[in-house]
Amino acid sequence: MNLKRHALICLWLNALAFVAQGQSPFLRLWENTPVRANDVTLVPYLPSQLSTLPNGMSDSSINLNGHHPTPAIIVCPGGSYCWHDYETEGTCVAEWLQGKGIAAFLLKYRVLGIGPYVFHTRLISRGHKYPDALCDIQRAIQYVREHAAHFNINPKQLGVMGFSAGGHLCMSAAAYASTDFLTPLGISHSTNLRPDFVAAIYPVVTMQKPYVHKRSRNALIGEYPTHRQIMCDSLSLELHIPYDCPPVFLINCMDDPIVKWENSVLLDSALTANNVPHKYIIYEHGGHGFGAAAEKFSEETKHWQEAFTDWLETQYTTFGK
Repeated sequence: MNLKRHALICLWLNALAFVAQGQSPFLRLWENTPVRANDVTLVPYLPSQLSTLPNGMSDSSINLNGHHPTPAIIVCPGGSYCWHDYETEGTCVAEWLQGKGIAAFLLKYRVLGIGPYVFHTRLISRGHKYPDALCDIQRAIQYVREHAAHFNINPKQLGVMGFSAGGHLCMSAAAYASTDFLTPLGISHSTNLRPDFVAAIYPVVTMQKPYVHKRSRNALIGEYPTHRQIMCDSLSLELHIPYDCPPVFLINCMDDPIVKWENSVLLDSALTANNVPHKYIIYEHGGHGFGAAAEKFSEETKHWQEAFTDWLETQYTTFGK
């Protein structure tokens, strides 16, 4: 499909998603702050009371209302940092997690946008680019942790899950957690900005040739002038995995036609080199962009959700230590 036509279709789908979003409670993350970003929203998908505790959670986690606080995940849809695949990698994912007893928070972070992508308006104005999206996910982590009691979630079991470019954003939240992007924006806080775990689903990882996903790089760094090597180095995650990186769940497919499968291999190697606990699953067939939409699964990728929830249960006993 022609990329410009694809962009216009995404614009239409995002408009429908925005209308649907208006029917559910959503939070404007930067409201009443010095940051002008009213289009950045967080939609909670909270589970009903659990009848049983997930493996590894103890009675000491019961809060005052007698319900067990649940794990929580901030969900970041993909879209090349240009738009959001808000349904397949957003609402479908959040509803699936909600059904599993996990609180999901669907983040609509700042991206380039359809208009600037089509018409290259950043030639005359800044638009959205790095570090806007990273500020948004840090703000989401801060907000959810500070309101953990209200949402009945465990603030020490807060993870991030991202797809494609959203996977790059989530891994960036882990890789650069020690850098506070909020305080310089006038956000006073004392919140730990490090996610407790990361799920990176067919993620963009590198900004370097030969495996770079050019559209994501252009949207994140800017089309013009020619990409400065220092920025490409700074945002190539395989070069910046810290030793205290949280546990990572990573999957991709060898027949991915969008993001070269070697991106995930680079990340797996970096995690291994730094002794970061992680699980890496590489499927032979499955492509890209399947998210949590069953109709888009292959015979292999239809198992990824169960693999993730099984992995997550093994992490519960290590959280908060």
